[in-house]
Amino acid sequence: MDINRKNFTRSRKRVETRLKFYGLTSICFSLLMLATLLISIGLNGYTALQQAYFKISIPVDASEFTSEDGNILKNKINLYDWDGTVNRSFNKLFPEVKSRDDRKKLFSIISSNSGYDFKEIVKKRSLDKGKTVLTVWLSLSDDADQYLKGRLSKDIPEKDRRISNQEIKWVDSLVERKIAQLKFNKTFFTAADSREPESAGILGAVVGSALTLTITILFALPLAVMASIYLEYFAKPGKVTDFIEVNINNLAAVPSIVFGLLGLSVFLSTFGLPRSAPLVGGLVLGLMTLPTIIIATRASIRSIPPSIREAALGLGASKMQAAMHHVLPLATPGILTGTIIGMAQALGETAPLLMIGMVAFIIDVPSSFTSSATAMPVQIFMWSDSAERAFYERSSLAILFLVGFLIIMNLIAVVLRKKFEKRW
Repeated sequence: MDINRKNFTRSRKRVETRLKFYGLTSICFSLLMLATLLISIGLNGYTALQQAYFKISIPVDASEFTSEDGNILKNKINLYDWDGTVNRSFNKLFPEVKSRDDRKKLFSIISSNSGYDFKEIVKKRSLDKGKTVLTVWLSLSDDADQYLKGRLSKDIPEKDRRISNQEIKWVDSLVERKIAQLKFNKTFFTAADSREPESAGILGAVVGSALTLTITILFALPLAVMASIYLEYFAKPGKVTDFIEVNINNLAAVPSIVFGLLGLSVFLSTFGLPRSAPLVGGLVLGLMTLPTIIIATRASIRSIPPSIREAALGLGASKMQAAMHHVLPLATPGILTGTIIGMAQALGETAPLLMIGMVAFIIDVPSSFTSSATAMPVQIFMWSDSAERAFYERSSLAILFLVGFLIIMNLIAVVLRKKFEKRW
């Protein structure tokens, strides 16, 4: 009998050991895949933190776009030939380039937005009346940028490269004269989207996502809390209540694109709300995250000992007072956790935003909830679909930025739960 018991105990320990090993192996494998994913994205995107710039001295006649007292006249500064001014100054660095075709090739190694960038620099400077020579750093083109970063090799046949041998010689000449170099790409964090990779940034998408999530939480959280309190304390058991609960659980598993179709047909077609606006995006994402927050809120409310509510009712509190003043404050950690997880889910959604038009090309940072805007996942989607490799590295860096923010949101949820959680 003792021998059988020992054999049984030994067999059970072997099974437990195997289960622990399988569990640890699964966790290690998951972490390895996650690390592989992040490292591969990081290797593709870290170079976007740098941008190729060239230094150039450009003469400017301030009298052509300023008033007598030195103030800039908007109508005149916009008519000033900024592109031609930059191109002529750049051509002086290569006086041997004289033919029209050669000059066109030469100007292709600098950003096509150089004129606009120079205008923005001039608007921030205080200029003296008359001609002034400004020395500034402007962006090289995305092809020259990729060449300086080593992503375009000379060994590739010229016909298969986006940059010709002659253009490479001009770029090398700028580097040799120490007037071209890689510098920190602050434009990536301070600008909105652009057709040119060297001028594209994530600020517009970040602001759009922030405005959208603001509408989402203002719309979803109060509704979720009120619905949870009603279902837990006021709804009478029956077929109607069961039907509502089943549908809440089912809605949590509905594909997100369905909510996008709902927003397209209801908010845009029926109510006529502005297309591609954070207001509509927030409402759609609010509907999508509502079931998740309701489920988390109800679970948090159920975790509170019934004796707390019963004691409040026994002292004369109404059902609403007991729920709002006694149960809800104690359930707050779980509600916050569910809300943050729901917001993290909403932040990473692309399909519903595509359906309501937030895939539009937006070059301005949105200033209100009804302004045309895009969001981080949509911005990444559009960049990854572009042919230029410079957009590919920027989309990789944007993915790292988004993943980092999602990790921070989940860490905040864990910290809040640990800090305010009470053991009963």
